[in-house]
Amino acid sequence: MRVVGLMSGTSHDAIDAVGAEVTLRDSVIRVRIAGHLSRPYPPRLRRDLLDALPPERTDMAMVCRLDTAVGQEFAAVAEAAVREFFDGTADLVASHGQTVFHWVEDGSVRGTLQLGQPSWIAERTGLTVVSDFRPRDIAAGGQGAPLVALFDALWLAGREERCAALNIGGIANVTVTGEPAAAFDTGPGNALIDAAVELCTDGREHLDRDGARAAAGRVDEDLLWILLTEPYFRLPPPKTTGKELFHRGYLERVLRGRTMSPADIVATVTALTARTIADALAPFAPTEVIASGGGTRNPVLMSMLADRLPAARLLTSDQLGLPSVAKEATAFAVLGFLTAHGLPGNAPTCTGAARPVMLGSITPGTVGLPLSPTPSAAPRRLEVLSDA
Repeated sequence: MRVVGLMSGTSHDAIDAVGAEVTLRDSVIRVRIAGHLSRPYPPRLRRDLLDALPPERTDMAMVCRLDTAVGQEFAAVAEAAVREFFDGTADLVASHGQTVFHWVEDGSVRGTLQLGQPSWIAERTGLTVVSDFRPRDIAAGGQGAPLVALFDALWLAGREERCAALNIGGIANVTVTGEPAAAFDTGPGNALIDAAVELCTDGREHLDRDGARAAAGRVDEDLLWILLTEPYFRLPPPKTTGKELFHRGYLERVLRGRTMSPADIVATVTALTARTIADALAPFAPTEVIASGGGTRNPVLMSMLADRLPAARLLTSDQLGLPSVAKEATAFAVLGFLTAHGLPGNAPTCTGAARPVMLGSITPGTVGLPLSPTPSAAPRRLEVLSDA
C-alpha cells in the first residue's frame, strides 16, 4: 500500500510528509520510504497557531479558521507528496494533524484536540484519509501518547541491546524495549529552548540554530535546580505532557526577578532537556539510545545528552536507515495502514489503555480504499527497507 504520512509536531513550525510503501506479510511490516519533504507553515498561519495556544485565550471562531487553514495546508503538502513520491497515484493518506491542546488533569488525559480538517485532504487528493488518531486510545483509558510506541517496539524488535527510541520534538518522548515495553513523554524537548530564544529576541527568532546560543552560555545550576522541581518529572509512566505546561509563560514565571544573559538562559534550558531525558531513562538502563526529531540537529543538546548517558551508545535513527526528520511521519503512515486493515495501532502497556484498539477516523476519498487481503494476525516486527 502506498501511504502518505503527514505530521506536524509540538514545535508548530512545519508539516512533514513521507511517502511510504507499506506491506505486511508473515507478521512482519516492511516499510520502504519513497521520499520525504518538509514544508514550513506560512508565517501568518504559524503566528495565529501560536497565538491560540495556552496560556493564550482563543475563541471558537479562531478554532474553526485554524481547522480550515491547517487542513488546507496539509492538503497541499499531501498533494505534493503524492505527485513527487508516487507519480500522482497513492492509496491512503494518514494525517496526524496539528495538536493544539492535550487535556491532562490529575495525571490523567481527559481529551485531546488536533486541528487540520481531513476533508480538505480527501477533496484535494481524492484519497481516503485516516486522521484523529489519539482520541480512541484516550477513550480506552490511555494517555493518547506517545503513539509512536507501537512503531518503535516493532522496529526495534530483535535487537540484542535494550534500546530506547528517543524523539526530541517540542516535547521529548521515549520508547524503551523490553517485556513489557514502556513509553512516555520525558518533558520538554525543544519547547523551552525555543521559548527562551523567542523571549530573548522579542520574538524575532524561534529556535537555537545549531545550538549556537547554548554554546555561548553557561548553565546556571540554581535555575536548573528550580526547573527540575517541576512535579511532572517525578510522575511515574505512563505519562504525557505538552505545551499546555511547558510554554513561554512557564519560563517567564520561573525567570521573574532574575537577571541573566540570554545565552545563559538558553544554555540552562538546554541542560534541562538533556538532564530530564537522561533521568527518565536511568531506571531502564538502556544500552542504546536512538534519537530522532529536530533536537538531533542541536549539537550542544546532543553533547549534553551523551555526557548524561555514559553507559549507553547514543546514535540517531539515520544510522539505522530511518531518516530522523521523517521518523514520526513514517510512524503515522504505518498507523494509518494498520487502521485501514482493521488492526490495532496502540501499545496498551505504553499508553496505559485498557486494550488494543484501532485508531483514528476515516474520511472517504473519491474512490474506494484498495486493501491488501486482511491480515490474519497483528504484526510482530517492522523493517525499514533501504534502496542504498
